[in-house]
Amino acid sequence: MAALTGRAALLAALGSIPVGILEPSWTGMLAVNAPLALACAVDYALAAPVRPLLLTRSGDTSVRLGEAADVHLTLTNPGTRTLRARIRDAWPPSSWVPGTEGPASRHALTVPSGERRRLTTRLRPTRRGDRQADRVTIRSYGPLGLLARQGSHRVPWTVRVLPPFTSRKHLPSRLARLRELDGRTSVLTRGEGTEFDSLRDYVPGDDTRSIDWRATARQNKVAVRTWRPERDRHILICLDTGRTSAGRVGDAPRLDSAMDAALLLAALATRAGDRVDLLAHDRRPRAQVQGRAAADVLPSFVNAMATLEPELVETDSRTMVSTILRSAPRRSLVVLLTSLDAAPVEEGLLPLLPQLTARHTVLLASVADPHVAAMTAARGDADAVYEAAAGTQSQSQRRRTADQLTRHGVHVVDATPDTLAPALSDAYLALKAAGRL
Repeated sequence: MAALTGRAALLAALGSIPVGILEPSWTGMLAVNAPLALACAVDYALAAPVRPLLLTRSGDTSVRLGEAADVHLTLTNPGTRTLRARIRDAWPPSSWVPGTEGPASRHALTVPSGERRRLTTRLRPTRRGDRQADRVTIRSYGPLGLLARQGSHRVPWTVRVLPPFTSRKHLPSRLARLRELDGRTSVLTRGEGTEFDSLRDYVPGDDTRSIDWRATARQNKVAVRTWRPERDRHILICLDTGRTSAGRVGDAPRLDSAMDAALLLAALATRAGDRVDLLAHDRRPRAQVQGRAAADVLPSFVNAMATLEPELVETDSRTMVSTILRSAPRRSLVVLLTSLDAAPVEEGLLPLLPQLTARHTVLLASVADPHVAAMTAARGDADAVYEAAAGTQSQSQRRRTADQLTRHGVHVVDATPDTLAPALSDAYLALKAAGRL
């Protein structure tokens, strides 16, 4: 395919001006443009052909949302002519921050015969999921820059855009609290969900029921038992990917905030020695991670979540609960990241809760809209008062739904996107400290 350059068009226009002024005729136009056409033909013949070029890719295959990924394109010129080219490395529009695609995807380079060059395309994706490379279009110029050869190559490459995991900043403080619970600060009281930790010397004030009389007899001094929360508990995190997860709170869908909270909980629970699985479900399972070693849990979670998108369908609560029961045959902590809207909970989830709470500890977390809280404080005119009334009604409905769930034995966390992840982790630590897992 041939492409006429701006230089050739400019020369043709400049040559036509004196002909139009002095002697406007087809002969004059031909006399001016025939040499230009010949020069274009020669320039095209001298341009390096595009089809024989060899292209390969390398570079990043995954990146967190909000960060940059570098994808390298190596071009080899096997021909006998020097390649003078402009290259467009095309990717989907969501691979770039708006307004930056042009400078980032277009490159100019010269490759002598038999040599290779590498160019780098820097992607800054704006959405999660897989970004697949489109065509690489090459425009090869001759020495005069009048007429170019143009062609496209398909060089497959995929960059997976992972969830950003912005809540990881809360992990150090939660790990410090976990160390206080998990053996670093042992307790004397034995209860459900605790296991034996160690023996230590008795000090005045200790509960005499914790004295280990056998150890006391062997050591000739009073020893007491200490206990810590049990390890190796099973946690199943279930993401509701139905239509309610598509609602936007701030700049992101509710599903993104739920995934961020799930990642923080998974990171914390694996450090606590617990086993963590993932289920994403609406009318059918969308993603599932089971039986991974502690070191592989977080990478497996972010890979599974990368391609998840909210589905504009009503969640099938019956199928979701049956899938949960199959995935967790023994007593577990089931964390449901779903909506607190009255209709989906009362009509779908509430009638099925006895099946879950009879076998598992259930923790439900929901994303609250901070704009609703701001609405309740509105005052000043009639519109503001109506906004405040609407916001108050919405909050009271959520509280009633949460109270219904609590009466069925469900622990409820209702928090804004910025506070949901730490609030969910705090609820997990509280259950662990109370021996409820």
